[in-house]
Amino acid sequence: MGVKGSVLAIDAGNSKTDVALIGADGSLLSTARGGGFQPPVVGIGTAVDVLGATVERVLASAGAGVEAVAHVSACLANADLPVEEEQLTEALGARGWGRTVEVRNDTFAILRAGVDEPRGVAVVCGAGINCVGMLPDGRTARFPAIGRISGDWGGGSGLAEEALWYAARAEDGRGEPTELARALPGHFGLGSMYALIEALHLGRIEYERRHELTPVLFAVGAAGDAVAHGLVDRLAQEVVAMASVALSRLGLLDEHAPVVLGGSVLAARHPQLDDRIAGLLAVKAPKAVVRVVKESPVLGAGLLGLDHTGAATEVHDRLRAQYT
Repeated sequence: MGVKGSVLAIDAGNSKTDVALIGADGSLLSTARGGGFQPPVVGIGTAVDVLGATVERVLASAGAGVEAVAHVSACLANADLPVEEEQLTEALGARGWGRTVEVRNDTFAILRAGVDEPRGVAVVCGAGINCVGMLPDGRTARFPAIGRISGDWGGGSGLAEEALWYAARAEDGRGEPTELARALPGHFGLGSMYALIEALHLGRIEYERRHELTPVLFAVGAAGDAVAHGLVDRLAQEVVAMASVALSRLGLLDEHAPVVLGGSVLAARHPQLDDRIAGLLAVKAPKAVVRVVKESPVLGAGLLGLDHTGAATEVHDRLRAQYT
């Protein structure tokens, strides 16, 4: 088996996968994008097959004879528990893409992409919400992050559900008035929450389109609506609670440490949310240094891979320069 390249970096989310082949000097040899990674829906074998199609394209485009690399660094959605990471490590290892394989939850990719060394905490709020932290010595902090049964609140999908709940109760008189009762159905060209409830229930509006309501919630909150404002404020509290707990577990709460924010909701830079997060963190973790990550998460997977191989700082810097 010929080996060329140092790291095969994989960032696999629910909707898309990015794969990059990285040379020993930090250069990008080839890249490709593929479909989403959803083992809970299709099973591990089928999910890895989908992933494999993208990996094979990357290896093939790097040149004749490339079949494997020194190390596979895979940051995968739905690898929420250590036992799931172990199962996926075994599944990826069986494909023979690299001499060694390390699987992590995809939140670690966002964290590593946003820090100069593997030290700090990341909170990601996209469709769901998650938080991880890590130290150079390998210690980590994390949460199960599998929904309400693991204590989660927030994420784009969760916010949309909360907004619908308050809007429905406002319209039928069970709850306090809120502009959400007009704005949410209005987004779909409907005149009432009843009409929106019916359309969602009967499938005339696809379930996946509920995420479109999250920006509506933020807009209504920014206009001064008390209910919407309260939901945005609660999300800020959740973000800070996760970050401060992770910092504390790693002994970083009283140190200057990065807190990286990522995911579609946090990357949208809603002023109310940003300001509230900054204010709460100033109390909970006054030395935390907050930044919103803009780099591609596959960069983080690649940097984690270079960390594993013991690559020099200039190799890390060369790879980062190609993504920034």
